[in-house]
Amino acid sequence: MSRPVPWIPAVLYGAVLLGGVYYAVIGPGPGAGTAWFVGLLGALIALDGWGRDRWRWRGRRIAPGAVLALRVLLLCAVTAVDVSGLSRVLFVLVPFLAFFAYGSAAAVGLGVGCVAALAGAFTLWVPRWQVRAEYISDLLMFALGIVLAVAMAAVAVREQQARARLEGTLAQVAELSAARERNRLAREIHDSLGHHLTAIGVQLEMAEAFASLDPAASTRAVSHARWSANRALDEVRASVRTLGPGSEAEPVVLSRALADLVHHLDGGGRRITLETSGVERRPLLVLYRAAQEGLTNACRHSGATEIGVDIAYDERGARLRVADNGTGFDPAEEGFGLAGLRERVRLAEGTVAIDTSADGTVLTVGVPW
Repeated sequence: MSRPVPWIPAVLYGAVLLGGVYYAVIGPGPGAGTAWFVGLLGALIALDGWGRDRWRWRGRRIAPGAVLALRVLLLCAVTAVDVSGLSRVLFVLVPFLAFFAYGSAAAVGLGVGCVAALAGAFTLWVPRWQVRAEYISDLLMFALGIVLAVAMAAVAVREQQARARLEGTLAQVAELSAARERNRLAREIHDSLGHHLTAIGVQLEMAEAFASLDPAASTRAVSHARWSANRALDEVRASVRTLGPGSEAEPVVLSRALADLVHHLDGGGRRITLETSGVERRPLLVLYRAAQEGLTNACRHSGATEIGVDIAYDERGARLRVADNGTGFDPAEEGFGLAGLRERVRLAEGTVAIDTSADGTVLTVGVPW
């Protein structure tokens, strides 16, 4: 159910009130009829000003039809005491307000009924009105007012419906934007913080294992764990600073960032190598995150002892390859990390290929410039 335009009834009530009082002052003079006229118009104004949500009787909401009937009775009473005849124009509010409560069919029916009622009143109280130009003009102008009122109500309803659809669309857009931002932050947390936590766990295990056998190696492992912790903190801060969609902080130089990554994971019975070919044209965060995902899975799940990271640049783009000699995994059980990686690469218009078996896993990611 749409809401009527509040200022239209108020304007009509005000115009009729001023016109009726003015006519009484310059004509027969104010009297009891004028007082009734003002009081009944005040009741109509109060009825509309009270608002449909407050139309209640003994705690129960009054049906719109009952309110409409009450309004019609008040209009009839106002017309009966109005010596100026101006209050007839208020009947255009009947189909106008009915349009919002019951729709176009009811409004048109009531509009026709109002025109017919005015013609009937003329027939009962005005002899030979059919040949008197002023009454024919009044009837035609009243019919035109009914048509304009119904048309205005239709426009208002369509505008309200369009506004509601727009608000719903904007709400959906906001919800989708918030969901996209949550997914982006989730990928960032998984890819950066998750990787570094894995690296910290691996290095601390190495430090514990070599504490008595090789104190120097244990110290290096602790140093690598501290580097991973600091790097995780830096990346979390960068993610918070770049909350806007698409505004991701990228490593200054991808090859250098990958070299640091490999250096701080290498060792402890696990050998990680890095090979680079070609010339890097610009940083590619997506490949850095892909390397983090591949190394995290290889270190955490596969039990690999040999991991190779290859990055190759050519005129078309860059290609990353992470291969390990671990136990592989079931592709049907692909986790959130790889799913997020596929989405990240898709947004970069790249490709992802995963070849896994009992002899190891090969992750290949290609991204165009």
